[in-house]
Amino acid sequence: MADLEQRVYVAGHRGMVGSAIVRELRRQGYRHIVTRGRDELDLENQNQVNRFFCTEKVDVVYLAAAKVGGILANDTYPVDFLYRNLMIQNNVIRAAHAAGVRRLLFLGSSCIYPKLAPQPIREDALLTGPLEPTNEAYAIAKIAGLKLCEAYNRQYGTQYVCAMPTNLYGENDNYDLRNSHVLPALIRKFHEARESGASCVTLWGSGTPRREFLYVDDLARACALLMQVDGAQGLYNVGVGEDLTIAELAALVAQVVGYQGDVAYDRTKPDGTPRKLLDVGRIQALGWRAEIGLRQGIQMTYHHYLRQAASQPLPLA
Repeated sequence: MADLEQRVYVAGHRGMVGSAIVRELRRQGYRHIVTRGRDELDLENQNQVNRFFCTEKVDVVYLAAAKVGGILANDTYPVDFLYRNLMIQNNVIRAAHAAGVRRLLFLGSSCIYPKLAPQPIREDALLTGPLEPTNEAYAIAKIAGLKLCEAYNRQYGTQYVCAMPTNLYGENDNYDLRNSHVLPALIRKFHEARESGASCVTLWGSGTPRREFLYVDDLARACALLMQVDGAQGLYNVGVGEDLTIAELAALVAQVVGYQGDVAYDRTKPDGTPRKLLDVGRIQALGWRAEIGLRQGIQMTYHHYLRQAASQPLPLA
């Protein structure tokens, strides 16, 4: 049973995942949700983080703050993705424990698993093989975060849980083509091509890698569940259990957006991991299932994109 009087801190509440968690907690009736913008609290600053936890006296932490991006951003700025994520998570996890926080949820990513892990990927595939080189820095940071949570649990008896989501999309997604993920990038590219009357859209890679996609509000429900179940511990994959090729995804996005031109693939660009399908049996055993289908989720996300584009200029491609 959820304690709706708990003081719950959501780190990264302005991002796609953090904002979805806040929406879910409000829907459930939590009365004391604590948030801070980057202008109020720099999570890379240890002194600021320590002061925050000393004064706010929170009971539960959702650590959704992170430096994130797609293949291009990860491959171009490995220092940013490794160093900044290590700083954020180390500061928050350490300060939370020092302040007596017993329950914390750390958000990771399916990129923590080996590039050629057996499919579907089980949680015990972690550290059994080499990582995908294009996002290795981000993956190493996330592995360090989940291992730090495990270490606190073992040494201090805390209940710090790690959720490893598959590819996410939804409200408050990032549509900057320089550092966005594949699905929001497709939405923007096809929308702009339709608006300009372009006859062809060129996409990175071969179109053959297989991916699964989870609407972010489904992830938020999973995160809230993990924090409410007594005995939940360790690593939990969060996905839909079904995948499709990037080419199939592109065709679906084009249909939703209304783009009717051609699609070409630039095979000189990297594909990334050939397949990433998560085994979600562990979290499904707790009673969670993804509820929002891919077409419905893309339609919802496209509506969010149109509202965002109308309210503020999007970054140039």
